[in-house]
Amino acid sequence: MPCDARDFNNIETRAVIKYFFFLQGKAPKEIHAILKETLGEHAPSYATVKNWVAQFKRSDFSTGVTSRSGIPKIVTTPEIIDQIHEVILEDRRFSAKSIAE
Repeated sequence: MPCDARDFNNIETRAVIKYFFFLQGKAPKEIHAILKETLGEHAPSYATVKNWVAQFKRSDFSTGVTSRSGIPKIVTTPEIIDQIHEVILEDRRFSAKSIAE
């Protein structure tokens, strides 16, 4: 049973690009052409392929998702929502910044 192109995720696509670059010695344009032919409209853009090849050249060989710095993930629970609702009902002059603190 053939695989649907939409079933490919970024990790798998990156692994395929890594294979073509290192083991087949293909250039980013060639890799993009192969992916476009195989995956059609679900293929990554040429800029994405070129970026991943550049990362492989800089010795970043990971194909997995790495953690990124930046804004932490926000967790919303019913308890937190209730607490914020109560604060706002007590004094409607509170700003979002003061509630966050």
